[in-house]
Amino acid sequence: MFENLNWWEIGALLLLALLIFGDRLPQVISDGLRMVRNLRNMANTATTDLSRELGTDIKLEDLHPKAFIRKHLISEEDEQAIRKPLQTVYDDLRADVTGVHDELKEVASAADLRSTGGTSTTTSSAPAAAPAPTPAPRARSYDDAT
Repeated sequence: MFENLNWWEIGALLLLALLIFGDRLPQVISDGLRMVRNLRNMANTATTDLSRELGTDIKLEDLHPKAFIRKHLISEEDEQAIRKPLQTVYDDLRADVTGVHDELKEVASAADLRSTGGTSTTTSSAPAAAPAPTPAPRARSYDDAT
């Protein structure tokens, strides 16, 4: 909770709380802790009631809709049946993307060999074009830096 605060900031917050609440600070802290305990008890009671009504053991983490459906409403066989068509589409797409990636690597390496003047692994009957001259760097002004 306080991982982003350093000791000086925590001390400043405590000093500010002392200035605002004065002698009532211990009572305010105990009231705040009591409220947190009551909220925690209410959440535990609600999950216990929900578990009893559904007939399964439910934790607070299970109340997330995806986790709830996955754990309590869909069996493993149903989940696999839902995933199977999507898994084949995913595998096909991954294979296509991998193929395109490999082809781009080959083209990039061939272009790199041509631009450095080395011999290319592919033979072509057309003469290689002369590399284009690189433009001279332009002088930077104050406006370019901002």
